[in-house]
Amino acid sequence: MNVRIISGKFGGRTIDAPGRTTTHAMSERARNAMFNSLADYVRDKTVLDAFAGSGSLGIEALSRGAKHAVFVEKDRIAAKIIQKNIETLDITDLSKVVQAGVSSWIDTSGHGLFDLIFADPPYTDMQLSTVVKLFALLKVGGTMVLSHPGNGEVPNQHGIVVVDNRSYGSLHLTYFQKTSE
Repeated sequence: MNVRIISGKFGGRTIDAPGRTTTHAMSERARNAMFNSLADYVRDKTVLDAFAGSGSLGIEALSRGAKHAVFVEKDRIAAKIIQKNIETLDITDLSKVVQAGVSSWIDTSGHGLFDLIFADPPYTDMQLSTVVKLFALLKVGGTMVLSHPGNGEVPNQHGIVVVDNRSYGSLHLTYFQKTSE
C-alpha cells in the first residue's frame, strides 16, 4: 500500500504504508484539509506523530517545513516501514522513529516538548488516558490534533482548550491548544 505526500518538498512522492488492519491511514482528503487548516503553523515546528502508522502525518509536516519529527509506533513492521520511508526521503537527520507503545514511551523516556502533536490512535481502542498524557508534551501555545471516529468523547484537561472541530465523513479531527501549564 502507498500513501502520497500532498505538498511541500516531497509533494507528489509516495511512501510505503503497512497494508494491515493494525494501522489505518488517514485519507488524503482529510490530511490535505488538516494541513491546509494548519497553514504555515507547521513551519519550523517540532512535531510528534503519535500512533504513527505509516508516518504520513509527520512526513507531511517535514515536507511542509517542520524542523524535526518524532514518530512513535507500537507495531514493529509499521515502525520499520516508517524508518525505510525516512531513509528513502533522506530525512534521517530530521527524524526519530521509536518502536514502542505511546503510553510506555511517555512513561519511560526522556523527551522534550513539542509544538505540534498528531494523535491518531486505533479507532478500536482510542486510549483516551494516553491521549491525555500527550497534553503534557505540548509546549504552551502548542497544538494537538486528535483523529477520532464519530462524535465520540474527547479528553479535556485544565490548560487545554478545544479550538476547532472538523469532520470528513466518519473521521473527526479535534484541535487542542495548550494555554497554560
